[in-house]
Amino acid sequence: MNQSLLSPFGTAFQRVEAGLEAIRQGRGVLVVDDEDRENEGDIIFAAETLTPAQMALMIRECSGIVCLCLTDERVEQLELPMMVENNTSANETGFTVTIEATHSVTTGVSATDRVTTIKAAIADDAKPSDLCRPGHVFPLKANAEGVLGRRGHTEATIDLMRLSGLKPYGVLCELTNPDGTMARLPEVIAFGEEHDMPVLTIEDLAAYRLAKEANTQDALAEIA
Repeated sequence: MNQSLLSPFGTAFQRVEAGLEAIRQGRGVLVVDDEDRENEGDIIFAAETLTPAQMALMIRECSGIVCLCLTDERVEQLELPMMVENNTSANETGFTVTIEATHSVTTGVSATDRVTTIKAAIADDAKPSDLCRPGHVFPLKANAEGVLGRRGHTEATIDLMRLSGLKPYGVLCELTNPDGTMARLPEVIAFGEEHDMPVLTIEDLAAYRLAKEANTQDALAEIA
């Protein structure tokens, strides 16, 4: 990763802290993965604060495949089967079957309808019958260890929500250029500056978690 391009956003620690603060404020963040992986930047919002305007931004500026990142526990609660039994995708992305809210939506494809579906899926008392299958929202099941278990945008999303103190569910979509090609780091940074979104990397987040968790272990050892 070209760290010089990221330097205006501060150090790795500062970039993560800025991202967490943006999420707490209900804003979006941009997360870039490793150059030897997808080499893509995703817009990420907290599911619990997501607005139709933010969803419309993702539909307009991104790939259109808007994904809801969920924990394994939530996937089980909603009884969502995986999309395929044998996942042969390069990065083993954990797609479940697609979903739609059972109530209060029309065709399910509008920004407002997709937000309604997401709110239904993350409600504390959500149950399988609250969702129809298939639909226009793509749930993703995250690795339980977060970015320390899998260096994906799905896991980065869940980690960011947990570190922000919010429900561990987030929404992501891959940023694209106007010509339909995937946005790389320079384009991601330009978009972040235009839309007041912090930019960070999965590498930043992994280092942040390792440092935080090491400090916690040290503190616990001192108490013991």
